Amino acid sequence: MKKFLLLLILSLLPASLFAADLPSRLVAQVPTPVLNTPAFAASFSHGRLDPCLGERPIEFVALPGTLFTVQGASEDHGVTIYRVTTRDYPYPSKTGYFVDSRFVRAAEISTPERVAQLPGLTEIQQGLLASLGKTYVWGGNVREGVDLLGKLYPEGDRLAGVDCSGLLYQATDGFTPRNTSALIGYGAALSVAGLSAREIARKLEPLDLIVWKGHVMIVLDNDSIIQSTMGCPGVGGVSISPIGEALEKLMKNRKPRDSYPQGSAGSKTFVVRRWFRR
Repeated sequence: MKKFLLLLILSLLPASLFAADLPSRLVAQVPTPVLNTPAFAASFSHGRLDPCLGERPIEFVALPGTLFTVQGASEDHGVTIYRVTTRDYPYPSKTGYFVDSRFVRAAEISTPERVAQLPGLTEIQQGLLASLGKTYVWGGNVREGVDLLGKLYPEGDRLAGVDCSGLLYQATDGFTPRNTSALIGYGAALSVAGLSAREIARKLEPLDLIVWKGHVMIVLDNDSIIQSTMGCPGVGGVSISPIGEALEKLMKNRKPRDSYPQGSAGSKTFVVRRWFRR
């Protein structure tokens, strides 16, 4: 009986979705939202997605030229949705990662991986400042939004804004890791354990990261940090704070460590990572 039902289901699937007909690789033609669900229409069927209400289908926005490996396909309201993996977002997933076929095209065998060119210090700082005042968007790393989303899903969210690691990702042209789970070990550790906020502030250099699993603050210059905060309800976004003030506020609830501890021990800590080499 189970075998009969399986054959019946397979017979009803569109022929284009069989593995033999699937492209093996895809390339992003435009900024391409990557979701943790194949339900694109449901995710973009209404206004702005609100992470405070648990609406968090967006993982990140893949930059043009990003390569994807195809794992499978399905249909959502007549649109082919590909299940994919990509080197640009190499994080474990329980649900998988998905892209709308209208954002991508089949990649040639010779199509290379997207090569991220790290901008210089001044350009990165200018890129960070360009997001000042922008809305916090869960999974967002294109501050002006994704134009094609507005055309294909006119009632939905264009993802105009950035989250905390997305702020850095856009400013570095996709050079830095896209998740704080990777940023806590990115670059070199700065020895800060046991230091006061003032002592830590004296050690910081532009583009150092004050980071823990869940959030990252970026040292903008010798005087300030920049970050994108979620905030509920309806507040937050990209803002600048004096370094000392930001550290003192942070250290009321978190302690500095030289390396990020595993498990729940990290819930009340932060680390400082230096990754940008002058």
